[in-house]
Amino acid sequence: MSWTPVPEPEPEREWWNDAPPPEDAPPSEDAPPEDRPPGDAPTGDAPLEADYVPSESNYVPSEPFASNTGDLSSNPALLTSTRPSQFPSDTDGRETLHRVFGFEEFRGDQGAIVEHVIAGGDAVVLMPTGGGKSLCYQIPSLVRPGTGIVVSPLIALMQDQVDALTAVGVRAAFLNSTQDAATRSAVERDYLAGNLDLLYVAPERLSSEATKSFLSRGRIALFAIDEAHCVSQWGHDFRPDYLTLSELADRWPDVPRIALTATATEATHIEITERLRLDRARHFVSDFDRPNIQYRIVPKADVRGQLLRFITGEHAGDAGIVYALSRNTVERTAEYLTANGLNALPYHAGLDAGTRARTQSRFLREDGVIVVATIAFGMGIDKPDVRFVAHIDLPKSVEGYYQETGRAGRDGMPSTAWLAYGLGDVVQQRRMIDESPGDLAHRRRQSAHLDAMLALCETVHCRRIDLLGYFGQSSGPCGNCDTCLVPPESWDGTVPAQKFLSTIVRLQRERGQKFGAGQLIDILRGKQTPRTEQHRHDTIATWGIGADLSESQWRGVVRQMLAQGLLRSEGEYGTLAITDASGQVLGGERTVTLRRDPERVRVAKSSRTAPTGTAGEELSAAAGELFDRLRAWRSETARAAGVPAYIVFGDATLRQLATARPSAMTDLDGITGIGAKKKESYGQAILEVLSSAT
Repeated sequence: MSWTPVPEPEPEREWWNDAPPPEDAPPSEDAPPEDRPPGDAPTGDAPLEADYVPSESNYVPSEPFASNTGDLSSNPALLTSTRPSQFPSDTDGRETLHRVFGFEEFRGDQGAIVEHVIAGGDAVVLMPTGGGKSLCYQIPSLVRPGTGIVVSPLIALMQDQVDALTAVGVRAAFLNSTQDAATRSAVERDYLAGNLDLLYVAPERLSSEATKSFLSRGRIALFAIDEAHCVSQWGHDFRPDYLTLSELADRWPDVPRIALTATATEATHIEITERLRLDRARHFVSDFDRPNIQYRIVPKADVRGQLLRFITGEHAGDAGIVYALSRNTVERTAEYLTANGLNALPYHAGLDAGTRARTQSRFLREDGVIVVATIAFGMGIDKPDVRFVAHIDLPKSVEGYYQETGRAGRDGMPSTAWLAYGLGDVVQQRRMIDESPGDLAHRRRQSAHLDAMLALCETVHCRRIDLLGYFGQSSGPCGNCDTCLVPPESWDGTVPAQKFLSTIVRLQRERGQKFGAGQLIDILRGKQTPRTEQHRHDTIATWGIGADLSESQWRGVVRQMLAQGLLRSEGEYGTLAITDASGQVLGGERTVTLRRDPERVRVAKSSRTAPTGTAGEELSAAAGELFDRLRAWRSETARAAGVPAYIVFGDATLRQLATARPSAMTDLDGITGIGAKKKESYGQAILEVLSSAT
């Protein structure tokens, strides 16, 4: 077969918006340092950070989607290449799962999805991070004749994805703008010769007519559209080139397509189906519970100090991700953690590509690295042993929060999702929505997202019930979130709310003045300051009538009033004003129930133990020592191969080895994660490590 190099398309983008960093907003002079909108906070609806874009999250429909796969058959035009396959087409998915990937059983819907796609059906798959989405297209690509074409926006991660497949004996490659012409030409030749099982491409490349013509000359097993939520024009992750993927249905009508995402709301789920023309697809929506993740939300005070105590006290030496809204906060937080002895690196779209690549590489390949990042970081990161995800600024939506926290504990072992949340977060987010350049409908959508996030923060019930309920999934108390471990009290805050609202009204009506939370609290507590003296606020009728509450208690009251829509913030400095709902409180027609913030939440030690039957069961002293030896061997092996440690083996496999202590090659067959290729590559070395410890 003749071959002509494919012309280069427009460069694939590493992130969504190349605009300069948003200007920093001045702080609210009324807010104290620990709780004010940070001086480095972006103003308005500034472009958000992303390695391509930030993210929405997942939706579980209340009613199942109908399935109609139709009568699908092979396209004769694609039967021109001969494929010397190591995976015969009559091999079933489960046998491939065991022989190639070293797993005995599929999890959840994996088996049904694999069987459906192998048979030629289209599929839309919503599955949480760590749920095993990749196997849903990798195994069908190995079983079906031809090459599986994987569309992924994450060009920076394609090399690691290919390395992980190569390590288990899969013939995988990618085509993107990071390669030189000779490398691209070699990959193209392999594809045309039928020597590839999977080929990764970016959506920008696949939108090129030259690329589509090139692919038509080979045999395609399936199209896998990863991060399919990028097709949604309502989502923050929108990639215009994803819209062109609908053309695949016309050009290759008999090639199955599978769209996968962990980040779909109801509207996005529907939009994926419509825009990718997957109306005949079968829909698979998985259980979104991640029982190994402990959810914790704490009142924000000295947030960097709180973060440091959390990491050193509970996750010393662990890999983790810390999210912040602005680049300045990212830089300062990384510097603070580094100055306090932690291995912390900043990551945001304002850094040059080389720095970002080095940070990503160190995070994937080294143990105990902490990345402090905007939401530019994390999408597609397949590091299984991230033990914590921390947010030091309030996420803009439950979808984003769920997706970002889901990057912890992909290996099923105990992990923590920690969020510090304060009054300044509410003021800042409300102001950004009010100043958004979008239309009224857009601002209403943003407000609805924020209201749901605030409700999750302020709940007195199990957080997991509220989190899963947002996606339409019912559940019971989890026993592994802060509100289950240390149930918060609720109290009648009607009188304090009336006092606060009355102060706002009197200042506005009597003096034409508006202030932020700090000044209003000083008035209520009767605190003499230069500003209260300057404005003679000690002559106001509400002066000192709130002295029964501390400043931190008042800030909790104001935060929750904002969350309940009883207050609104205005202008650049976050001055507070009443809302339509305030009148009901002032008139005594509405009771204001508030959550009492605990002074200090001490989490029970038992929360660090994984649920029964998971990979987190405690190792004996002897097994623990052997586990450490295996980790050291894995690190050396990965370093020599130039790949992340998890590509050699995950912690779950090493724990099983340390417990089972196999002594012969045949004993390795039942160990999770050891397939034929890895047994051949590493089996003897593993046995030597185990025998040396006896």
